[in-house]
Amino acid sequence: MTTDPVHGAAAAVTPSVRRTSPLQAALAFEARAEGAVKVFLERWSIPVLRVALGLVFAVFGVLKFIPGLSPIEELVGRTWNALSFGMITGYPALAITAAMETLVGVLLVAGVFQRFALAVLAVTFVGILSPLVFFTGELFTPGPTLTAQYILKDVILVAAALVVASRALRAAPPQH
Repeated sequence: MTTDPVHGAAAAVTPSVRRTSPLQAALAFEARAEGAVKVFLERWSIPVLRVALGLVFAVFGVLKFIPGLSPIEELVGRTWNALSFGMITGYPALAITAAMETLVGVLLVAGVFQRFALAVLAVTFVGILSPLVFFTGELFTPGPTLTAQYILKDVILVAAALVVASRALRAAPPQH
């Protein structure tokens, strides 16, 4: 005995497969991809920025240890002379700057003692940006000289340091 299905009866209707349009599928894929990129960036962007900032300071710091390699040796000496009221000049000024920058760089790359490194970096930034105040007339004649441009680009390093500090100074999650 055979039975004929009754059309329109609920028992004979097979469940429908919901089909998505190509546009809906593309939008869903885009949303998943964007979410994955967001997770990746949240995890890695600040550590990568920290290492990049550390490498910049380590390299420029090491250059200052070797007389004649840094293009701003004379400016560093003059800045220390102004900041220390004439007590620190010449190679000692360059060596102190080199040591501070190299230390900051190594600590940031290694990811250790970050709070200390950022505190030293803050002091370093005072010295880095001071020539804009002490030697304004020499640095802007009438437009910015190459040295002024060298100093002004450090504003981006300050911004990068602030981002790194936002992560390093974040409170640790409570331990339960």
